[in-house]
Amino acid sequence: MNAQESWEGIPASRARGRFITFEGGEGCGKSTQIRLLAAALEERGYSVVQLREPGGTAVGERIREVLLARDSDGLDPLAELLLYEAARAQIVSELIRPALEQGRVVLCDRFADSTLAYQGYGRGLDIELIRRLNSAATAGLAPDATVMLFIDPEEGLHRAKGATGGDGAGDRIEAAGLAFHRRVAEGFSRIAMEEPERVIAVGASGTVEEVHRAVLARVLDVL
Repeated sequence: MNAQESWEGIPASRARGRFITFEGGEGCGKSTQIRLLAAALEERGYSVVQLREPGGTAVGERIREVLLARDSDGLDPLAELLLYEAARAQIVSELIRPALEQGRVVLCDRFADSTLAYQGYGRGLDIELIRRLNSAATAGLAPDATVMLFIDPEEGLHRAKGATGGDGAGDRIEAAGLAFHRRVAEGFSRIAMEEPERVIAVGASGTVEEVHRAVLARVLDVL
């Protein structure tokens, strides 16, 4: 496949792109796996956009700073939820939809599933409320596939806090406590069980290369 072609031989300029999200708990290796997958897809002729949530846009990056800052500890769970949705609405309208309309493959580090897992199962907010807000923020946009990386929460937190350096306490979300992150992990498990046709579940405890090979094989099936 050359750079001017996409799936099924349709010119990239005329084909709708593919939207693939990466989900999972802290320290599962999403950022590394997105980088490796993007490189592998580009080698195969795909035009790839890498994004992250919250963030990706100027507005989103400012919201991200508030959400992850340790001095935002007093942030109300509902306010937290609305900030995530605001960042999501911005990145969908500003970056994701235009890229898909150009026929590109969009890889996004976190999306609506994270809000269900973290603010729903983790914080205990109403799941149906979150689903409605997700739908409003995305204008109904859903991933074509979701790579969900699973790792034991304790191991993942150890990895995440080690990677951030500093005092080892991590950002505001990483510092929420093991019980919180176990609830988040349960949330991701439930999502995977409820939507097996969309969710590609991958164990993240292996080596980086082992996980990458598993992810690449499954994503190529989607494309």
